[in-house]
Amino acid sequence: MTDEIMREVHAIKDAIGAKYGNNPDALFEEIQLGEARLKAAGIQIVSPPANPANLPNTVLQRTRFAHR
Repeated sequence: MTDEIMREVHAIKDAIGAKYGNNPDALFEEIQLGEARLKAAGIQIVSPPANPANLPNTVLQRTRFAHR
């Protein structure tokens, strides 16, 4: 990656950290509130599989490894 891309990634990370006072618990709480708002709006939230490596025939796995 170029230095320009890495500077941009770090700037975004720093902005998110500053918004939540560098408190991961506050960020996580905001994510949970966002999910609750989506659920209230009728949008289904799907949890990722616990161990995707054990699911080689899922659409995700087929797409991920199709181009190798």
